[in-house]
Amino acid sequence: MNGVKVQTVGLNAWYGRKQVLYDVSLDVPDRAVTAIIGPSGCGKTTFLRCLNRLHEEAPRARMSGTVLLDGEDLSTKDVVSVRFRVGMVFQKPSPFPNMSIFENVAAGLRLLGVHRREELDDGVVDALQHAGLWEEVEGILDAPGTSLSGGQQQRLCIARALAVRPEVLLLDEPCSALDPMATTKIENLIAKLRSEYSVIVVTHNLAQALRVSDYTAFLYLGKLVETGTTDGVFHRPVEKLTENYVNGRFG
Repeated sequence: MNGVKVQTVGLNAWYGRKQVLYDVSLDVPDRAVTAIIGPSGCGKTTFLRCLNRLHEEAPRARMSGTVLLDGEDLSTKDVVSVRFRVGMVFQKPSPFPNMSIFENVAAGLRLLGVHRREELDDGVVDALQHAGLWEEVEGILDAPGTSLSGGQQQRLCIARALAVRPEVLLLDEPCSALDPMATTKIENLIAKLRSEYSVIVVTHNLAQALRVSDYTAFLYLGKLVETGTTDGVFHRPVEKLTENYVNGRFG
């Protein structure tokens, strides 16, 4: 196992009085893909949102416990700096409206203080290449981001996240709104990103988790049931609940 990049210790989360995560302690390896699986409503997305402090922005939401990045407690850090280090891509493709493809990717760079055109150009091209989108948009960078297909929009959102060089990339059901061909492109992209980033992907698709991830964590009713290598969790699970879930007996 690679070194630990992200660590949660005793993580609990609530929306109002409803508790949705219970004492989740998980080590996420560096430069690998970790899948978070479990039935709908088990806390997968909430867990992801706790990792970059998005959860605290929801009405009446709160959390307890600790989220560490390279051993640093993220609750003590400026929230903007946290989100530069821990990027997130959401379930539904969400290009910034009324912005070109170029400006969608450049937005984060501008926030970082990059304003020289040459640096912006280099950063945008690099991010689009990393996201596997450059060859498809090279000649239409001034077109609206929303003019792209759904799969292209999702890769544009990934490029936007990658432009600021995060250390961790959170992907929340990144393929759920996409057709099979677009899904394959995203999965191939995830496989390439593992060499440079710690990728954490929430997915309801067990076959996808098996295809793309090195490690898997299984959540059920807000509790971490089992974690380990993806091969181990799927083919040699320790817990009976895990065995039943990965074999499709419920969910």
